[in-house]
This record gives sequence, C-alpha cells and structure tokens, in this order.
Amino acid sequence: AYERTCRYFCRKTNSVVVCVGYRLAPEHPFPAQFEDCLTAAIHFLRTAQDYGVDPSRVVICGDSSGGTLTAAVGQALANRRDLPRLRAQILIYPFLQCVDLNLPSYQQNERVPILLKERTIVLGLKYVNIDLGIIKELFKGCHVSEDQRLKYQKWVSPDHIPLEFKARGYKPSPTILPSEEICEVAKFMFDPVFSPLLAEDSVIAQLPETFILTCEFDVLRDDGLLYKKRLEDHGIKVTWCHLHEGFHGTV
Repeated sequence: AYERTCRYFCRKTNSVVVCVGYRLAPEHPFPAQFEDCLTAAIHFLRTAQDYGVDPSRVVICGDSSGGTLTAAVGQALANRRDLPRLRAQILIYPFLQCVDLNLPSYQQNERVPILLKERTIVLGLKYVNIDLGIIKELFKGCHVSEDQRLKYQKWVSPDHIPLEFKARGYKPSPTILPSEEICEVAKFMFDPVFSPLLAEDSVIAQLPETFILTCEFDVLRDDGLLYKKRLEDHGIKVTWCHLHEGFHGTV
C-alpha cells in the first residue's frame, strides 16, 4: 500500500527513504510495533553513512497510527546522547491521545469515512488487546480517573482548540464518574507510547522541529492541534498544514 508513496517521496525530495515493515496487531500486540520502529530508527541513525546519508539530516515520518509511532519514536530518542539528533519529525493526521474522545473533531466527524469514530476506538482496542465491550464506556470517559483528569486537562481539553474549529458544532460533554474496573482495563491507553500527547513536559521540550498535517474532516484533527500547541508552548518550531477540504487517509 505504501511503496508507491514512499517512492514518490524519494523522487520528489531527492532523499533516501526507509520504510519500516513493523509487526502488526492483533497478532503482535502493543508495543511490538513501537519497538520495531525504534529499533529500525536507532539502527539507521548509527549506520546512516553506510547509505550515503548525513546522520544529522534524518527525518522520521508517519501517517495515522504511523504518526503515533513517529511521535513515540521521536520522544524515545529525544534525550539519547549516544545517537545523532533527529533533524525533524513529520506527523500526518496522527492519533495522539485517548483521554477525551469527545473533542470537537470527534463530534463533528464521527460519521465521516474512512475513519469513523467507532472504528478509531475499535482499532485502538485491538492494538492493546482489550475487549471491545468497553467502547461505550470509553465514549463517556469512564476510563479516566479523577487524578488522570486533573493531570491531563492542561494538555487535553476542548478549551485549547481554537474557536474556528468549533464552528461546525460542538457540545461540551457532561462529566461522568470514572469506573474503577474500566480504568484498570484501559490503563495501557495512557502510556505515552500509545498516547504521545500525554508525555511529560521534560520530554516534549527536547523534541525536534516538527511538521504537522491536519484535515478538517477527520476525527483526529484536534489531536494534531493539541500537539501543535504543546510543542509551540515549549519553543519547538512547528510547521502546520491544515487541509480545509481534507479527510483522514487523504495522502
């Protein structure tokens, strides 16, 4: 599915392009995919010159769940002193958090193909091998404990989404009491490897220059907007491209 796209990037940018064939869920559950991508990135950074590549000019890139993996790998490499520093990261409509599944973009685009709201959560649950029966509780927010809600609201909140992105409709969600059982089952979903937007400030502050692409008709639009804000709040240079007529999978 991606070979032609990668060849196109290679031709148009005169770059060496490495496409990582990481293991797939559910046969290989989380975090096998992240571990494969990180291993490949570390190997390439150490051997870049063998491929005719300047190790100071390596960029990592991914779209959708690949954008999640890209963000997670970028964070894992942020404080490594034994490797060349990444030149930049490119995040194309990435999935970045599961704290709030009722952000404006989730409400506005819940029935927009190809990534319907329910499909997003089904894929996420299969990734971490969790029973699909808790989907309705996740939509309500029953998986977020009071402590987590207080900690993450400074990073994940509709208050951080510019008003222009609420114009197509947004209704604040009622606060639902968390379920201890659901919180325990869903605890993996708060790991920054799964939800990179939840990484600590000390990690975010070390990230490289970033390009973020968001699409208007995409449930994940606001994940990208929130990550953009976090990066910019820490002085990271962000180039942002928003496709006003774009939808998830448009690349």
